[in-house]
Amino acid sequence: MPESRTIAVVGATGAQGGGLVRAILTDPEHGFSARAITRKPDSENAKALKNIGAEVVAGDADDAASLERAFKGAWGVFALTNFWEHMSPERELQQAGNQAAAAKKAGASHVIWSTLEDTRKLVPLSDNRMPTLMGKYKVPHFDAKGEADALFQRTGVPTTLLLTSFYWENFIGFGAGPKRGPDGRLLLTFPLGEAKLPGIGVEDIGKSAFGIFKRASEFAGRTVAIAGEHLTGAQMAAGLSRALGEEVRYNDVPPEVYRKFGFPGADDLGNMFQYKRDFNAEFCGPRDVAATRKLNPELQTFEQWLARHKSSIPLD
Repeated sequence: MPESRTIAVVGATGAQGGGLVRAILTDPEHGFSARAITRKPDSENAKALKNIGAEVVAGDADDAASLERAFKGAWGVFALTNFWEHMSPERELQQAGNQAAAAKKAGASHVIWSTLEDTRKLVPLSDNRMPTLMGKYKVPHFDAKGEADALFQRTGVPTTLLLTSFYWENFIGFGAGPKRGPDGRLLLTFPLGEAKLPGIGVEDIGKSAFGIFKRASEFAGRTVAIAGEHLTGAQMAAGLSRALGEEVRYNDVPPEVYRKFGFPGADDLGNMFQYKRDFNAEFCGPRDVAATRKLNPELQTFEQWLARHKSSIPLD
């Protein structure tokens, strides 16, 4: 393996990108170096990455010229967007296009695009099983990513489409964790019925992406879907109960109820969970846990993740 191939990592101070940077820097083979791309190179998170050996470079997914500078000379590029930062599918598409074009201009040898399904392929806009949102999406934070796949594929740069799963960290910082009901008991509320939800720890996304980069020729041009475990709402509630030492009950609600909960993005997430419920075989099927573990031998189960993070889960 050539010495110190540089991987430019977009969103390096965030969840997925940070996990990849750390995986690169702790690899005992030392075959790659990490270039951490961030809008705020002077932030504490960026300084922490620099302190462990990353090259920190300024870059903004909204600024194509900054990406061209940041990707210059990189062997690989890890590309992603954060819908929840702005909640604009159109902006997400533009950011993805900027990254695809910059990777091509930089002459990158391999790109991983962190993506999700375009749900409109199974639920067209004319399908009234779930409402159409923002005029042309069913699950906006999925659909825009899926639509952007073609932007990377058209560049001709060898690309792996990486389909991720539900972050278990959503129980910590995204408001998805157990909440106390009127009787004081903890409820885990999802509109999933008895369907299974593929989930994963964010560190494992980065480690899996690094596994793909290390086997780039094998995965170029392929779609890879990853998960740490597939669990029903009841199984997640049981795992949380054991970890927290307090009963957590699974509270299944209809998607139409969840969509009306009123928090920002509730309609989007209600549609997302309905999609995962109604097309559970299609969603779970590609997310092969055994294949993920081959990419990342340190892949965590939900129980292992909970053992590390249970104290960080807020209990309202």
